Amino acid sequence: MKKLLLLLIIPFFSFGQLTMIPDSNFEQRLISFGYDDILDGTVLTAAIDTVTQLGISYYGISDLTGIEDFTDLTELFCAYNGLSSLDVSQNTALTYLHLTGNQLTNLDVSQNTSLTQLWCDENQLTSLDINQNTALTYLSSSWNQLTSLDVIQNTDLTYLYCGWNQLTNLDVSQNTNLTDLRCNDNQLTSLDIRNGNNTNMESIQAGNNVNLTCISVDDFQFSISNWTNPFWFGFDSQDYFSNNCGALAIEELTINKELHKIIDILGRETSNKGFQLHIYDDGTVDKKYLIK
Repeated sequence: MKKLLLLLIIPFFSFGQLTMIPDSNFEQRLISFGYDDILDGTVLTAAIDTVTQLGISYYGISDLTGIEDFTDLTELFCAYNGLSSLDVSQNTALTYLHLTGNQLTNLDVSQNTSLTQLWCDENQLTSLDINQNTALTYLSSSWNQLTSLDVIQNTDLTYLYCGWNQLTNLDVSQNTNLTDLRCNDNQLTSLDIRNGNNTNMESIQAGNNVNLTCISVDDFQFSISNWTNPFWFGFDSQDYFSNNCGALAIEELTINKELHKIIDILGRETSNKGFQLHIYDDGTVDKKYLIK
């Protein structure tokens, strides 16, 4: 009856305009909000096109067809459903999108240029293009299958969580506002954190990247002195910091051990270039070839 009454009072030019809602769990949630009153696979477009916030997490929704007519939507919470696809290309006002714990293999947010927070962890994403989302301050994309992640354009990022993926490299040198980084449990071979903001980093988790050794930082001595708290800062035992991992000059210190002395092949202490043995206080020895 409510749907019929609305049809009678809305202007003639929008008379009868309906939005298809094929997923009954989705429509039932809209009914509970008062946006609909009959479970018939449709909802009046006029009842939803001014909605700004929608919370539909944990409702067993597998199809969000109809979300495109929520054109004023700024916040969408649709986590832990059964979504395998999601089209938010018409929801250009979105600033907050939370879709953790679904079954998405692709996600297109290129039209959502106002996004400041994106939670897409615990899906099956193999790629994620956020080059257009320059307003992002928070990105959580952990527990996916990402092989690469380009955050160079996302200079406002303060939180970046991308652990438990398949990333081989990560460059956050342009993310000058970054304070929290979690890139653990990937396949990183390189990690560049030289963003001029290392002194403001509150947390870095980079452990369980077995092929990662050198981490490029603003000041390797600062990193050694301040990034050793195992709760807030996590690295692997083979990791070391350098002002520039790509340079030939070796100027790094190890994270978990201190250099005791440097000797040449004849056992003489030396600081000259050439073949060297670096002896640490834990008894381990590294072979180095120093080029200046």
